[in-house]
Amino acid sequence: MVLATLGGVAALFVVAVLGYALAGPGSKAGAGDDATRLRSGSKAAALSGPLYGSGALSKIKCRLPKITEHDEASMRRFLDTLSDCLDQAWERQFAKAGVQGFTAPQRVFWSLPGSSPCGSYPAPGASAFYCPANDTMYVGLSNVVDTAGGEPVSHYAVYARVIAHEYGHHVQEDAGILEYGHQLMASGGTDARAETSRRIELQAQCFAGAFLSAERRTLPMTHAQYEAMIDDNRARGDDESRPDLHDHGSGRHYAGWVVRGYRQGVLSACNTWTVSAADVS
Repeated sequence: MVLATLGGVAALFVVAVLGYALAGPGSKAGAGDDATRLRSGSKAAALSGPLYGSGALSKIKCRLPKITEHDEASMRRFLDTLSDCLDQAWERQFAKAGVQGFTAPQRVFWSLPGSSPCGSYPAPGASAFYCPANDTMYVGLSNVVDTAGGEPVSHYAVYARVIAHEYGHHVQEDAGILEYGHQLMASGGTDARAETSRRIELQAQCFAGAFLSAERRTLPMTHAQYEAMIDDNRARGDDESRPDLHDHGSGRHYAGWVVRGYRQGVLSACNTWTVSAADVS
């Protein structure tokens, strides 16, 4: 879930599905030459940006600590370690793509309700969101488990996918893709706004799948864990929503774009901006 401000009006851009808790460590990556940055947003960045030609994410040998049931401290360790891995993976990917200026997002892992420049948390029906106003991921330590439909914490990929999805929105922000999407949403009608939101959301899904694919040797999934992740994503589709709320994609597509990223691995598979509207319905 992404909260942004357009023309002074707070607008909710749906970009994630779970939530997290209390303040965590921030970014370690440095800023590059502003002239080479893409985050100002452009059609070219979204449709044919250099990330798409950068291949698969580099393998960084991420090893995650186990999550203990009803233990927020263990969830915090899991989230911090995973976020460190994502920082490394995407910093290397931007360098590989020749895009300077990548800066890792800040992190807030919450235990108690609070507020951000984009609004208050937790938000109804969500346990994590990315706020482009301050480049920060917000995740609820207990909320992320509560909104996972009763999945045991041993099915770690359910939770890893959520974080990797939120991180994917930051990738979109630094690549200039998210701002372009917001421009379209600000100028389009109801159907156009919903379709643009789906392209944003489903690309973040694919980015999450690509990360898990790159780390499949050090973050192996059993068949049961993989199926639990897919089932969780399928259940998060907005098939039953009103047309104006159909902003994440159907369950089939919400799960399908994760699978696409996981199976194909390369970022060229994650270009949701050039596929037909039927592929992001």
